[in-house]
Amino acid sequence: MGEFELIRHYFAAAPCARAGDSVVLGIGDDCALLSLAPGEQLAVSTDTLVAGVHFPAVCDPFLLGQRALGVSASDLAAMGARPIGFTLALTVADFNADWLQAFAQGLNRMAEGCDLRLIGGDTTRGPLSLTLTVFGGVPTGLALTRSGAQVGDLLCVGGALGDAAGALPLVVGERTAEPALALPLLARYWSPQPQLALGQALRGKATAALDISDGLLADCGHIAKASGVRLLVEREQVPLSTAVLGLLGADAAYEAALSGGDDYVLAFTLPAEHLQALQAEGGAVQIIGRVVAGEGVALIDADGRDITPAVRGYQHFRAS
Repeated sequence: MGEFELIRHYFAAAPCARAGDSVVLGIGDDCALLSLAPGEQLAVSTDTLVAGVHFPAVCDPFLLGQRALGVSASDLAAMGARPIGFTLALTVADFNADWLQAFAQGLNRMAEGCDLRLIGGDTTRGPLSLTLTVFGGVPTGLALTRSGAQVGDLLCVGGALGDAAGALPLVVGERTAEPALALPLLARYWSPQPQLALGQALRGKATAALDISDGLLADCGHIAKASGVRLLVEREQVPLSTAVLGLLGADAAYEAALSGGDDYVLAFTLPAEHLQALQAEGGAVQIIGRVVAGEGVALIDADGRDITPAVRGYQHFRAS
């Protein structure tokens, strides 16, 4: 099967590849055509996932399809954007009909859940890797960024942390666990759910936001640097699931939550006066700290002592 037949058979025919809404023209031409509503800006983000780095080289292709798009769509949530579409550049070592069919089905499942349409991309032969670019629309002037945090703001997250990092030993086969613990953690790893509704609810309320991909402390550092402030994270306020606590125990679960990464939960700074309204709208809000004058990020215990660990998150090019 040639490249264009592969695209037509496995991807262009998928339900998520149909034009509509803001997608005027999708797969089948040299470019896709997108139409934004008046007063909107286009939000664009690209992620590359490489076998053996971002996911196991041997894994379920259906789950991989879900994960690949979920982690990319989370960037739209972080900006408060409504989802529009995405492109996929897929590199595979060999043609495998069963693998491609399952991957396309997983991709479509996540696309439909996120209301994203596949609008184009590319396929080529080589080591397995995936590059996805997502597109969204956000009202002009209301995009969430990392640079607006103010002294006195609350530091919040959109849910429990550490589940995906806790699942990693299960994913790579280093350990096993009873289904009651393993299944919810594996679901968080393989099928991250972008917090798109929360991101849109934060427009005009949150002063800064991002999605947690490399670890809470590391990613909060981006907000602190961009905003010129210091973030204090209260360890005992960081939310943990019963599953990660049951699998790892408290100390290792906190380590996974603070520096493990792969959560794809929103972290944001919020003036206290917006808290009640956000909660009334159903927004998931867990207060984990506050914004103060200074720089950087500090982890503090219940007595206010600095217990910041040396390793704060994942870095691709950290010196060994």
